[in-house]
Amino acid sequence: MAESSVARVSATPAALALIARLREQHGDVMFHQSGGCCDGSAPMCYLRGEFIVGASDVWLGEIGGMPFYMSDAQFAYWEHTHLIIDVVPGTGGMFSLERPTGLRFLTRSHLYADEEAAWLAAHPPQRAG
Repeated sequence: MAESSVARVSATPAALALIARLREQHGDVMFHQSGGCCDGSAPMCYLRGEFIVGASDVWLGEIGGMPFYMSDAQFAYWEHTHLIIDVVPGTGGMFSLERPTGLRFLTRSHLYADEEAAWLAAHPPQRAG
């Protein structure tokens, strides 16, 4: 299996369009999903460099050319699934950049096939810190 063939995170066309819009307005952004209550259970979009990732964060890849991180505890729960970042109508997290747009990012997922899971087990994610 080719190294680039198994992604941990991707984005729908609607999410990519919103990311492009936010980048046009604000510059480079980043995503973090902490798994905390309320806002933390959704992917949060921040200006790049305004949210400090730490040793307990996992880099899952990029969406729209921007990095996506998840807390280690949350990753332990989601590691068997491919994350698909989507957009739905609603209010984003209090500190998330999409909040004023009337849209919010949402995480959907599907389980990896056996061969994808085996490849990912052999290629653990990078830790941020």
